[in-house]
Amino acid sequence: MDIQRYPSVSRRRYRSQCRPGARITASVFGICKGGVLWRWVCAVMLSLASAFVPVASAEVANTPKAVFVILDGIPADVIERVETPHLDAIASVGGYARASVGGPVGQPGETPTVSAPGYMNLVTGTWANKHNVYENYNLSPNYAYWNLFRVVKTVDPARKIGIFSTWTDNRTVLLGERQPEAGDWVFDYVVDGLEIDEVRFPKQPKDAHIALIDDAVAKGAAAVLEREGPDLSWVYLQYTDDIGHEHGDGELFDRAVMDMDARVGAIWSAIAARQAAHAEDWLVIVTTDHGRDAETGRDHEGHTARERTIWIVTNSTHLQPRFWEMPEIVDIFPSIARHLGITIPDNVAQHLDGQTFIH
Repeated sequence: MDIQRYPSVSRRRYRSQCRPGARITASVFGICKGGVLWRWVCAVMLSLASAFVPVASAEVANTPKAVFVILDGIPADVIERVETPHLDAIASVGGYARASVGGPVGQPGETPTVSAPGYMNLVTGTWANKHNVYENYNLSPNYAYWNLFRVVKTVDPARKIGIFSTWTDNRTVLLGERQPEAGDWVFDYVVDGLEIDEVRFPKQPKDAHIALIDDAVAKGAAAVLEREGPDLSWVYLQYTDDIGHEHGDGELFDRAVMDMDARVGAIWSAIAARQAAHAEDWLVIVTTDHGRDAETGRDHEGHTARERTIWIVTNSTHLQPRFWEMPEIVDIFPSIARHLGITIPDNVAQHLDGQTFIH
């Protein structure tokens, strides 16, 4: 593992019922089932019970932590159809929703449904007319629009951050780590660079070696998350987009999606173990960066419904109605900040295109 340390709710069919149903609240006496009389009895009993709880017994809030995972290029209709038990397990705690990418069509914020612009939409909470990333190459990000990691390190330098990525440019170019014009901040934990390590991962036909790199990145992320518990982390896994371009929709793509789910399972298990051992409150968000064309599933870049429709899975139990009403990828930035208790500086907040879906 290459670590650089620096100084269920089933979604098999998408429908409105994917919102978790209202839960029956049981009092400590187990009798609050419904009806006016029961509610009155419960209110009285809970009021009496609370009168005997000493102030000193109030729980100290658990330390908030967050990790977001991007699984490249998986349309919502595929994630809803293919068996993904680990994503289902996360959604069963919080929720699953379709979401949107690509910005407002026909307006300045319109953004190609391409990978790097999608990542930047998420990490800056803005569309391409601000972050200035319109393709995957020849990149010139506008660092005036701060990414979430820069915000966290600026607001609270003591917080630890990590990135675990199958594409090194996420750290060095898009986020601008160590670059003065991007704020000159540094990740505390890094697992990346494996795609340029041809000794360990020699290139294979049809980019099959990328799947092996995804395996290594996911395992590295799981190990660091469980052992070190960074306050904010990004995990990026790539192979689904590669196989989509090669084969389009079909059995091979479905298999790659199920393999991605298994990698998410390793990360989810690590977080569960970490949370069981520490007084921490973990937010997990899993999403994708774009959909695919409806004809073959090989392409993306345009603004057809399938290319623009993505999805979000989260374990958050504090979801606002916005989450269930087609949120946008730019909403993830302020949602994570809200969970972490980070006050976004005014010079950043005034430019955000997203809104939190977590209260």
